[in-house]
Amino acid sequence: MVFISETTYNCSYNFLKEKLPAHFHNVRLGIICGSGLGGLVDTIDQSSKVEFPYGDIPGFVTSTVSGHSGKLVFGYLGELKTPTVFMVGRIHLYEGYSPQECTFPVRIMKLLGVETLVVTNACGALNPEFKVGDLMVINDHLSLAAMASQNPLIGPNIESFGPRFPPVSDAYTYALRKLAFRAAFETGISKDDIREGVYTYSSGPMYESRSEARFLKEIGADVVGMSTVHEVLVARHADMKVLGLSLITNPVVTARGKDAKKEVLAEMGIETVVDDEIDTELVKANHAEVLEASANRANDLQRLMTRFADLWAKENN
Repeated sequence: MVFISETTYNCSYNFLKEKLPAHFHNVRLGIICGSGLGGLVDTIDQSSKVEFPYGDIPGFVTSTVSGHSGKLVFGYLGELKTPTVFMVGRIHLYEGYSPQECTFPVRIMKLLGVETLVVTNACGALNPEFKVGDLMVINDHLSLAAMASQNPLIGPNIESFGPRFPPVSDAYTYALRKLAFRAAFETGISKDDIREGVYTYSSGPMYESRSEARFLKEIGADVVGMSTVHEVLVARHADMKVLGLSLITNPVVTARGKDAKKEVLAEMGIETVVDDEIDTELVKANHAEVLEASANRANDLQRLMTRFADLWAKENN
């Protein structure tokens, strides 16, 4: 387990503050861009854009996943030109980093002044009513990784960030969820294309087995992904308000699959069996379809987030 000292956080913060223009010294809105969603930074006022590759910032580790370019970007978002900091590409446990390394940028955002954090992700649907391309506003989460001690808050507590035992029953701020729905409807997203539900965090990098998927569905999960929750835990520990948005990029296979014994009995003429289960060998999740679905929905998500920033700014300025 890697534990990061308060001195390291301050070193990273001071590095950024020295290089940032004064108008970005107190950035109140932060956005983490999930798989394939980094194009959001193309919507900001390009004349205001300042970016830092993760590898140039003390304390940051680098992102190694396709669709995650790995840079911290500052710029004005929306018509009201809200100063915003973006994580373009996140860090995952499955890349070999500790939970503390994965969430290091969130605490830097807190030091920079961020009060509201928006976390976005691509995920698979467990809920059969959800379809590929739907957006989901997260209203709660299940964290299997945190329950198995992969928790960024384990270790010495840094009191300057937050308390030893933070509650997370209110992890996803109700008022922000309402703003997200309003932004979606005002930008033309159909009420049938945006949902609300429970996000489950699995550490990855493998996609879930069929039995695991059925288990997650049974315990109340609507979608499952490999990120987000550890960032939310650190944000809430630091008293940041949080909005979570998921883009559904694939259905998760929950079927039991074809029965090999029945198939062989039928082939040998011993029994005549009709097996109507799907062939799970033909239905598999893959990262390419995640990126494709993200690209197809990118413009809608960008419009939603731009409008959300304006609505947020009106309520918080």
